[in-house]
Amino acid sequence: MDTLNEDEIWAIIGFIKVSQTRYQTLKALENEYLMPTEISKRTNIRTTQISNALHDLKEKNLVVCRNEDARKGRIYQHTELGSKILKLIDNNG
Repeated sequence: MDTLNEDEIWAIIGFIKVSQTRYQTLKALENEYLMPTEISKRTNIRTTQISNALHDLKEKNLVVCRNEDARKGRIYQHTELGSKILKLIDNNG
Protein backbone atom coordinates (compact mmCIF):
# COMPACT_ATOMS: atom_id res chain seq x y z
CA MET A 1 0.00 0.00 0.00
CA ASP A 2 3.04 2.24 0.42
CA THR A 3 3.27 2.61 -3.36
CA LEU A 4 -0.33 3.84 -3.66
CA ASN A 5 -1.24 7.46 -3.19
CA GLU A 6 -4.30 8.56 -1.21
CA ASP A 7 -6.49 8.91 -4.31
CA GLU A 8 -5.64 5.35 -5.39
CA ILE A 9 -6.44 4.01 -1.93
CA TRP A 10 -9.82 5.77 -1.93
CA ALA A 11 -10.52 4.47 -5.44
CA ILE A 12 -9.92 0.89 -4.22
CA ILE A 13 -12.07 1.42 -1.13
CA GLY A 14 -14.89 2.68 -3.37
CA PHE A 15 -14.39 -0.28 -5.71
CA ILE A 16 -14.94 -2.66 -2.77
CA LYS A 17 -17.77 -0.77 -1.08
CA VAL A 18 -19.83 -0.44 -4.25
CA SER A 19 -20.19 -4.24 -4.38
CA GLN A 20 -21.40 -6.31 -1.43
CA THR A 21 -20.15 -9.41 -3.26
CA ARG A 22 -16.61 -8.04 -3.51
CA TYR A 23 -16.66 -6.94 0.12
CA GLN A 24 -18.02 -10.24 1.42
CA THR A 25 -15.55 -12.20 -0.70
CA LEU A 26 -12.64 -10.18 0.63
CA LYS A 27 -14.01 -10.45 4.19
CA ALA A 28 -14.35 -14.25 3.91
CA LEU A 29 -10.64 -14.43 3.13
CA GLU A 30 -9.75 -12.29 6.13
CA ASN A 31 -7.79 -14.89 8.09
CA GLU A 32 -7.89 -17.90 5.80
CA TYR A 33 -7.30 -19.27 2.37
CA LEU A 34 -10.41 -20.65 0.68
CA MET A 35 -11.78 -22.08 -2.54
CA PRO A 36 -14.60 -20.22 -4.32
CA THR A 37 -17.15 -22.88 -3.26
CA GLU A 38 -16.15 -22.41 0.39
CA ILE A 39 -16.54 -18.64 0.10
CA SER A 40 -19.93 -19.20 -1.55
CA LYS A 41 -21.14 -21.37 1.33
CA ARG A 42 -19.98 -18.90 3.97
CA THR A 43 -21.49 -15.86 2.29
CA ASN A 44 -24.61 -17.43 0.73
CA ILE A 45 -23.60 -15.89 -2.60
CA ARG A 46 -23.62 -17.97 -5.78
CA THR A 47 -20.27 -19.42 -6.82
CA THR A 48 -20.40 -17.68 -10.20
CA GLN A 49 -20.73 -14.31 -8.45
CA ILE A 50 -17.85 -15.21 -6.12
CA SER A 51 -15.71 -16.20 -9.10
CA ASN A 52 -16.44 -12.86 -10.78
CA ALA A 53 -15.61 -10.99 -7.57
CA LEU A 54 -12.36 -12.93 -7.18
CA HIS A 55 -11.41 -12.03 -10.74
CA ASP A 56 -12.07 -8.33 -10.01
CA LEU A 57 -10.18 -8.45 -6.71
CA LYS A 58 -7.27 -10.25 -8.32
CA GLU A 59 -6.98 -7.54 -10.99
CA LYS A 60 -6.63 -4.95 -8.23
CA ASN A 61 -3.99 -7.10 -6.44
CA LEU A 62 -6.24 -7.57 -3.40
CA VAL A 63 -6.29 -11.37 -3.59
CA VAL A 64 -3.99 -13.99 -5.07
CA CYS A 65 -4.60 -17.53 -6.30
CA ARG A 66 -2.05 -19.85 -4.68
CA ASN A 67 -2.42 -22.67 -7.23
CA GLU A 68 -3.19 -20.91 -10.49
CA ASP A 69 -2.50 -23.99 -12.63
CA ALA A 70 -5.21 -26.07 -10.93
CA ARG A 71 -8.37 -26.51 -12.95
CA LYS A 72 -10.36 -27.34 -9.82
CA GLY A 73 -9.79 -26.50 -6.20
CA ARG A 74 -8.16 -23.13 -6.66
CA ILE A 75 -7.13 -21.59 -3.36
CA TYR A 76 -7.41 -17.83 -2.81
CA GLN A 77 -5.88 -15.64 -0.15
CA HIS A 78 -5.60 -11.92 0.66
CA THR A 79 -2.59 -10.02 -0.44
CA GLU A 80 -1.02 -7.63 2.02
CA LEU A 81 -2.81 -4.82 0.17
CA GLY A 82 -6.14 -6.66 0.43
CA SER A 83 -5.70 -7.07 4.15
CA LYS A 84 -4.83 -3.40 4.67
CA ILE A 85 -7.74 -2.16 2.54
CA LEU A 86 -10.18 -4.42 4.42
CA LYS A 87 -8.92 -3.06 7.75
CA LEU A 88 -9.41 0.50 6.52
CA ILE A 89 -12.98 -0.28 5.43
CA ASP A 90 -13.87 -2.14 8.64
CA ASN A 91 -12.33 0.46 10.94
CA ASN A 92 -13.98 3.41 9.26
CA GLY A 93 -17.36 1.95 8.48
